[in-house]
Amino acid sequence: MIQPRVSPASYRKITVWALALLALIIVSGGAVRLTGSGLGCPDWPACDNDQLVAPLETHAMIEFINRLITGLVSAIVIAAVLGSHWRVPRRADLVWLSWGLVAGVLAQIVLGGLVVLYELPPALVIGHFLLSMVLLWNAVVLLWRASEQDGRPAGRPHWLGNAVAALTSVVVVTGTVVTGAGPHSGDEDAERIDVAVRDVARIHGATVVALLLALSGAVWWLRQQGAAEQVQWWGRTMLVVALAQGLIGYVQYFTGVPVLLVGAHIAGAAGLWVTTVFFWLNARGPLMRAETEFAPAVPA
Repeated sequence: MIQPRVSPASYRKITVWALALLALIIVSGGAVRLTGSGLGCPDWPACDNDQLVAPLETHAMIEFINRLITGLVSAIVIAAVLGSHWRVPRRADLVWLSWGLVAGVLAQIVLGGLVVLYELPPALVIGHFLLSMVLLWNAVVLLWRASEQDGRPAGRPHWLGNAVAALTSVVVVTGTVVTGAGPHSGDEDAERIDVAVRDVARIHGATVVALLLALSGAVWWLRQQGAAEQVQWWGRTMLVVALAQGLIGYVQYFTGVPVLLVGAHIAGAAGLWVTTVFFWLNARGPLMRAETEFAPAVPA
């Protein structure tokens, strides 16, 4: 039996699609919550009792479409695993990272089922979102490593990249608490976190301001130190995304959290996290080493 062979370029395309679909499922999941369709399909894995396909009702179809996107994510993750085994040359780091996606997606499926069966408790919804962010991290690292030519060990993470990633994590987590206390629960009868939205929004806003100040300082410092252009590029990109995300967040708060702006904020959170991971990956080892040693640079 002839074993399929996957070229490095073809495998990189698979990892790009995996990252794109994992980001898309975050946006589609947000759409389910924002349209009040969290219990549109009240059972799992069937939609309602023994009915696998959703009836032609708005909430049910929105939730069902989100489940179909989960199926696409599962398919591309399977392709990533098979591709990592069939890639020539085969690399152990890509195999392990692709299997990490499998573990994450399986955990998401189980957690998503629990979210529906227990009728959208905030703790499970928050866990579902944060696990999606972990999967995005895995997918970005897989793409970054798949873009390298020989799979040589990367340098150790720089303290600056670690600090920025840690601060962004705090921003994301506090943002989920605001969401858990806010009005868009996914269903009008869903439980909410028993805290004042204004209080947790202020905490979240303070972490956003801290991140923007830290990023501004990091971009300035990297320029002064003559760091590799890739690191500087990702630092500037992350600052722009964070500024846009902060602006959307403040506007949505002061305009009564309209659905479209909240949806944009959810998409922005995914974008911010992706750029954070790319910045963290490029800020490794001595930041002043030759530009050519930072691989990959900016994704094509």
